[in-house]
Amino acid sequence: MFTGIVEEVGEVVAVSDHGTNRDLVIAARMTPELRIDQSVSHNGACLTVVGIDGGTYRVTAVKETLERTNLGDLHAGHGVNLERSLRIGDRLDGHMVQGHVDTVTECLQVDDLGGSWRYVFRLPAQKHLLVHKGSICLNGVSLTIAELHADRFAVAIIPYTHEHTTFHTLKAGHRVNVELDVLGKYVERMLQR
Repeated sequence: MFTGIVEEVGEVVAVSDHGTNRDLVIAARMTPELRIDQSVSHNGACLTVVGIDGGTYRVTAVKETLERTNLGDLHAGHGVNLERSLRIGDRLDGHMVQGHVDTVTECLQVDDLGGSWRYVFRLPAQKHLLVHKGSICLNGVSLTIAELHADRFAVAIIPYTHEHTTFHTLKAGHRVNVELDVLGKYVERMLQR
């Protein structure tokens, strides 16, 4: 379980494919505090640390993860939003995030508002689970839906988030991972019974 509050932006230093799996080697300041078998959110996708070597660690994304996320788009030199799992007793500064990416969507527009930024995204297929002023997790960042339209939605990004996540590199046409609010998913499931 995560909160969608990014701890740091790591750097992908190597990528290698093994059958349908992809290994990512990440350089991050948090590496000395990690242990093998620990869960870390990578752009919102929970992956298990499978190796540690000095200031880098390795994770493996399987076929299901690569098909459902933008992790297959990452190459050496790319930044990746990182968050370690929530500890019991920690403050929940974002919202409850599982690290289970539902889908990807495309960034349609970025507006610099002279102190904040407005990012517009294509509505995902599960658009019925989005609500105006509701929570959404994009590339591992807990955000509030600021605008909701028939074919798109927008979020507002404050300067701190813009600087301390990969949002400052996000442009129109880029794909982002989407995790919809788990409360909405559970309500939908209960109503289907």
